[in-house]
Amino acid sequence: GEKLLCFLHHSEEELQQKQKPSLLETLCTGSYLDVEKTSHWFYQLVRSSWLHLPQLYSSQLVFQPGSRSCQFRLSKGKGRLMVEMLFGVRQGDSDIFVVSQPTETQKGGSSIIVSSQPTESDIIASTAWPETYAVAELKFFQHIARQVACDSLHLKCLQVFTCILKGTGFSSSTWKTVLMHMLTTVPPCRWRRREFVRRLWDIMAYLRRCLQLKRLEHFVLGNKRLPAEISLPPDMRTVEPLNLFEHLARDPAAHAEAMRAY
Repeated sequence: GEKLLCFLHHSEEELQQKQKPSLLETLCTGSYLDVEKTSHWFYQLVRSSWLHLPQLYSSQLVFQPGSRSCQFRLSKGKGRLMVEMLFGVRQGDSDIFVVSQPTETQKGGSSIIVSSQPTESDIIASTAWPETYAVAELKFFQHIARQVACDSLHLKCLQVFTCILKGTGFSSSTWKTVLMHMLTTVPPCRWRRREFVRRLWDIMAYLRRCLQLKRLEHFVLGNKRLPAEISLPPDMRTVEPLNLFEHLARDPAAHAEAMRAY
């Protein structure tokens, strides 16, 4: 490829005239990584690479509009495949990431947004990356799976609440958070098939207590019961747990509505 101009031996004017945009300029706004610029850069990269792959000439690649992700449809004959690429940045060597696409937990007020600039309450700036705990949660469920019996129905409990009770006013992330807290307090031997109905009632009772107290603690942040195998940034284990029901404590009308939904 072409050699980059030397910052020591070329004038600033020469650098501005001849130098191609750096990766920093391509991907960032100021000194902050920009989601929309990253998505556009990846789109251009895939499109240019596609033209140099003869084995794919019989396939059609159509890009779909998406500012915070890269979406495209791959067609060959009658077959179609929809693909959406999300972008993420790992925080050090931990199991915590920041990602390009807002998640359900973020929409429900149970995640944190890492932002480099002030944002409107209903708008996420292109330099804001929602923080996700999905990998840490996955490792927690893997940890539980090694302890419970083969006929454990803890995941079936989650399925009941997230699928059968969908539309009752509580998000799947709320049910998942409640279940994970229950899994740290109820012994593994008590999640067997014969205990299924009792565990369902326990989960409902736990949620009711949280609603009455207007407090449901974030499962990862400040949770000292997390298995040691889950890697977190040091301050995340000692921070004050985030209250996912903080909005209920501030808004009596929202709290009354949540109690009615229960």
